[in-house]
Amino acid sequence: MKIYLILPALLLIIFITSFNGCVPSQPTEELELLPSERLINRLEVNRRKIRNVEGTGTISVRTPQLDNNATFRVILQKPDSLQLTILGPFGIELADAVVTSDEFIFYDALQNTAYTGDSDNDALENIFRIDLNFSDIMDAFVGSVNLSENLYKAPDLYEIEYDKYVLTYFDTDRNVIKRYKVDVRQLGITDFELTSFEGDLLLQGKYSRFEIIENVAVPFRIEVSNRKQNQRISIEYKKITANKNSIGIDFMLPDDATIIRW
Repeated sequence: MKIYLILPALLLIIFITSFNGCVPSQPTEELELLPSERLINRLEVNRRKIRNVEGTGTISVRTPQLDNNATFRVILQKPDSLQLTILGPFGIELADAVVTSDEFIFYDALQNTAYTGDSDNDALENIFRIDLNFSDIMDAFVGSVNLSENLYKAPDLYEIEYDKYVLTYFDTDRNVIKRYKVDVRQLGITDFELTSFEGDLLLQGKYSRFEIIENVAVPFRIEVSNRKQNQRISIEYKKITANKNSIGIDFMLPDDATIIRW
């Protein structure tokens, strides 16, 4: 039994990745413009500052099969735990998904049925509808990108376009080009593009509505378009809390729930 047949709502609702930002209209000439190595270091330091997150908001999913909105709550604990709750009217919990680097649980509250399995690559891609490893999925929920592999590697192209830094990397192993735009003031990634060497746009993301949390620019709006599959996901956070001792995964299956191993 395939999980995308069992959990059609989850497959589309939590297809999430990140990337875009709200920036001022005029550049500030007196800003110190950073060399690429310092910029990458600052971005990576900021990414690691966020240790846990609790957020609520709405998500919009548009695909050839679905056009729908939902209210959600997400709890994230780095490096390896994520809980996503889908809410109905009056805040009623309709479904819970808990994913770690080792396993997942999806609980359908209406049917009182839980599905469990290993968080292997196939399961993650079926659940999130995107080819990302677990670490990248965790980063997506806080609007960050893991640049640790580039800490000691200069970008193939480094430019400054008006009020944005532009970093471009050629990934010859995957035959793709990764391009990031970063706001020069807030140091938040505002745009991301993944293209093939042939010029086909594979994935496009945008961050906006940045707010400063723990001295880090965190986007409250995330929009991702998967051009190949004609899918678009938009997330609007209403509230985000980070780095609090009170934040933790609080999910427990009811004793009488039916459990199905995938």
